[in-house]
Amino acid sequence: MIHKTILDNGLTVITEQMNHVRSASVGIWVRSGSRHESEELNGISHFIEHTLFKGTGNRTARQIAVESDAIGGNVDAFTSREVASYYVKVLDEHLPRAFDLLADIVTGPLFENEELDRERNVVLEEIKMVEDTPDDLVHEVFIANFWPDHPLGRSILGTPETLATFDHQRVARYFTEVYGPSNLIVTAAGNLEHNSFVDMVTRYMGAIQPGGAKREANPPSYAPGRMAIEKDLEQAHLIVAAECPSALSDDRYSCNVLNVILGGGMSSRLFQKIREERGLAYAVHSGINSYSDAGYLSVYAAVSPEYIEEVVQLTIEEFDKLKAEQAPDPELQRAKDQLKVSVMLGLESTSARMSNLARQEILFGRQFSMDEILKRIEAVTAEDVQRIARKVFRDDQLAITALGTLGALNLNGLSLGSIH
Repeated sequence: MIHKTILDNGLTVITEQMNHVRSASVGIWVRSGSRHESEELNGISHFIEHTLFKGTGNRTARQIAVESDAIGGNVDAFTSREVASYYVKVLDEHLPRAFDLLADIVTGPLFENEELDRERNVVLEEIKMVEDTPDDLVHEVFIANFWPDHPLGRSILGTPETLATFDHQRVARYFTEVYGPSNLIVTAAGNLEHNSFVDMVTRYMGAIQPGGAKREANPPSYAPGRMAIEKDLEQAHLIVAAECPSALSDDRYSCNVLNVILGGGMSSRLFQKIREERGLAYAVHSGINSYSDAGYLSVYAAVSPEYIEEVVQLTIEEFDKLKAEQAPDPELQRAKDQLKVSVMLGLESTSARMSNLARQEILFGRQFSMDEILKRIEAVTAEDVQRIARKVFRDDQLAITALGTLGALNLNGLSLGSIH
């Protein structure tokens, strides 16, 4: 059973009671991420996520770490382009102690300059790690060129230049503006009772003064360009992508079925064609990244540089087939079944249920039942898949990014027509 309560100060609390388990997961979610930052503040949401663990008025950074280990839980956090989250999973008997720790982290940070300086170095190392991880780097390069001059195209981590400006005053001001009750959602799933949990949240967070400036965001305009980045690597890392429906679109179910057919598993068209039949790549798959007002469907492959052109052409060929011909019934049903299983298995744990509560509230302002989701997936037709393929895979709207030892590769001279 799912219950929702809004406290007097505007903070939203949502729970799902699961009496058959002995664990509980709780998260404090912020309706703000890197896309809501100005250019000069790029990376500050992620930086705040790091520094909230570096001491509060009640606990030092070491005490936070010790208490986290003592309750046997995994207190962690992440920042995305649209949200930030602080969460923990524990035995149900440790839920009060876990929430006491989590609420203290999110409501009482000190942002001492000494700790900020130390954590700034940690984030700089994280940026360097992306530079040394080509499959991460190619996505960073791709999105910066796909959504140029827009916050969605910027790195979540920020840059060395912006990080250098994040002192106590700037960080504390941004935190105060964003981390108000109207921007916060507390979700929990597991062996708990809603009213008791609301009482606990109220004790720790009910006295926070109302506030939290609504974070405005404008939809991006995408640029279907081609980018080749020279880097000394054994493999070339390739992305072929196109704009696709947003996370709020009614076409999201059809688009996800299309993605499964294209590159969502071992039986997918790209896996079979590029890896199994041609032996051109070990890793090849497609995926969807969707946000409240935009999204993209991308194909990723790691290949030897001499195979890039062939892999691009084979990928375009599969796009064209999906536009020209409706998927056969057995393939369509297999994709829908695979997607349904993925959804169901993905919600088996208390942590997944807790995250799903927050995601649906932030995106839709309501909760979709499992039956409703499965029914929407099953309702997708071959005509729907073909319609979305024709909408997404337009030759003049495709973006291609390659990273590696590319030599004389000329993506701009590459024909996007199908091979025969």
